[in-house]
Amino acid sequence: MHVLVTGSQGFIGLNLVERLSRFEGITVSTFSREDNEDTLEKEVHETDFIFHLAGINRPEDTQEFYTGNRDLTKKIVDIAEQTGKKIPILITSSTQAAFDNDYGKSKKESEALLEAYAKKNDTVAYIYRLPNVFGKWSKPNYNTVIATWCHNITRDIFLQVNDDSVELTLVYIDDVVEHFVRHLDENGQIGTVRPEVAPVYKKTLAEIKELLEAFKESRVSLTVPRVGRGFERALYATYLSFLPTDKFSYELQGYADDRGTFYEFVKTLDSGQFSISTTVPGITRGNHYHNTKNEKFLVIKGKASIKHRQIHGDKVIEYIVSDKKMEVVEMIPGYTHDITNTGDVEMVLLLWANEAFDRDNPDTYFLKV
Repeated sequence: MHVLVTGSQGFIGLNLVERLSRFEGITVSTFSREDNEDTLEKEVHETDFIFHLAGINRPEDTQEFYTGNRDLTKKIVDIAEQTGKKIPILITSSTQAAFDNDYGKSKKESEALLEAYAKKNDTVAYIYRLPNVFGKWSKPNYNTVIATWCHNITRDIFLQVNDDSVELTLVYIDDVVEHFVRHLDENGQIGTVRPEVAPVYKKTLAEIKELLEAFKESRVSLTVPRVGRGFERALYATYLSFLPTDKFSYELQGYADDRGTFYEFVKTLDSGQFSISTTVPGITRGNHYHNTKNEKFLVIKGKASIKHRQIHGDKVIEYIVSDKKMEVVEMIPGYTHDITNTGDVEMVLLLWANEAFDRDNPDTYFLKV
């Protein structure tokens, strides 16, 4: 299958072309504002499906709305009709098409051209009236306020907001692209189809600003907001994509003494924290117990002896572990425990605790094993 993507250098176009590149059996051609009309005619004649994403949304002259949206759509439709191939066309319109402004009217007129094309040629036109789309490769001060704010906060620029109660309707770029490519497998569709992207997120500017500030602060507090699903997952990925290349890394503040080092790495809101420690040969750490707090130990370098003793008993339980076998040892509530570097090199330990360390209530009590 031969696919043509117009507006391929734009925000949505870049993400769509990346997604299409992972399909087997699909050849992707592109058309952007740097190309001439002769190129467009050649590509349309060779294609089997058109993703028409090109358009104008921030012109210097309002007339450019019509030349860049309606007139370009008409050119594509006219060429597609000449081929006689019943080429499906998908267009990115806008929710503004429902309003009486030049941008909205130019998009609505583009929709009408596609509807007529699909009806006349017994093919299908997919018309997406997209709300605010956000995600990686979007442009600050152009695509969305999210792009602008992600760009600014990662560069320590103040986030300007006049009314933080304003609510935005948002869709994430990966969801948009996945909806688009599904249509490649639809055969025999005729007429106009108006799909909607899901999920749709409704968020106030205050909610977005609060999350972005939490993402930035997480490098200091080490506490990462819930970023594993939904809007937070999508926004965090977008935020990271705007980091300047010299800010991909950040240094941890740890503790060092004669025994070795200790660094807190990541703290979660409700599932504890991850830490890493080093211990020099022959040194023992620990000799304490917890009543409720629990931990997981994983030696990732060197070897060690991990011992447990139920605080009311005398029996010592010992585990010999090393980096030769990735073995997790649980620290059980009510058992005092220690860990000794039994090797000849520095031992490195990865730790997880089910709760973030609380200096006022550490639930940690000294008792030798």
